[in-house]
Amino acid sequence: MLSYRHSFHAGNHADVLKHTVQSLIIEALKEKEKPFLYLDTHAGAGRYQLSGEHAERTGEYLEGIARIWQQDDLPETLLPYIDAVKALNKNGKLRFYPGSPLIARHLLREDDKLQMTELHSSDFPMLRNEFLKDNRARTEKADGYQQLKSKLPPHSRRGLILIDPPYELKTDYQDVVKGIQEGHKRFGTGVFALWYPVVLRQQIKRMCKDLEATGIRNILQIELAVRPDSDQRGMTASGMIVINPPWKLEKQMRDLLPWLHKTLVPAGTGHTSVNMIVPE
Repeated sequence: MLSYRHSFHAGNHADVLKHTVQSLIIEALKEKEKPFLYLDTHAGAGRYQLSGEHAERTGEYLEGIARIWQQDDLPETLLPYIDAVKALNKNGKLRFYPGSPLIARHLLREDDKLQMTELHSSDFPMLRNEFLKDNRARTEKADGYQQLKSKLPPHSRRGLILIDPPYELKTDYQDVVKGIQEGHKRFGTGVFALWYPVVLRQQIKRMCKDLEATGIRNILQIELAVRPDSDQRGMTASGMIVINPPWKLEKQMRDLLPWLHKTLVPAGTGHTSVNMIVPE
């Protein structure tokens, strides 16, 4: 049933956006001493080999992380994310890309906790093996949406919940809204970060309207497009919807996105946007 493999897309422009936002949220949560939970509902394999068959077949990382990771003039807001990438590639060659679990592992402190879920029968064993020796971490082969019910609220009452489904099914666009609603009902002060692809713009508009209809407040939308919207097959953009964003995040992304777009999309096609779609 599950056929999506992120190894084909690791390190692309969508990952750059997603993992930049993830890193900035984690850094903001670390500004307080109290520990927090990082919950990853669709965690994937953890790390991806960029010289492997899947990544080489698409070459998407060449127009993503490969364009920025060794630049000397990186904006400061990119440094936590790029540090996590460099930690896997210490010889100066870009061989591996860290998925969101490994970025979290690199950035979290000793007292923080990681809870990660993956259903894919090939990806889960790799994820589990990555974290066997990490006492902070728990991995489960389970439905990620169910974790929003069973794992929230965390004991610390602080946390980041990253929701990054494969969107293989059209129902995923409705399921993410239902999942967020369930999670927010249990943990209203948590930071929820939802990644989404823009394949058909109408799907995203409908998803955002459904999210607004839940009554949840304080929703920030961040988007990076590499091409104009199209009715043709393929992802033209991706975005992050962040509920209860750290107070600095909106400005950080407004300042960063023009640089990121210029660097990742030399042709200048597409757009960037940062909008508070529902105020506090």
